[in-house]
Amino acid sequence: MPRYDFRCRDCGSTFEVSRPMSAASDPARCPAGHDDTVKLLTTVAVGGLSAGSQAAPARAGGGCCGGGCCGG
Repeated sequence: MPRYDFRCRDCGSTFEVSRPMSAASDPARCPAGHDDTVKLLTTVAVGGLSAGSQAAPARAGGGCCGGGCCGG
């Protein structure tokens, strides 16, 4: 079940509510009992590789141009 973050405008607390997506926009009461709350925008970070893709090869060297510009 998805979790939604809310913030209470009265006391400033932030809290989570687990509920079905069909009830995502329903009002929520804060744990202190206040009704003046706002749903926060939450983002989801998705990482990894898709099936069949390969990771980019690691780059060698260093400095400004891969290590070839530093004489020695």
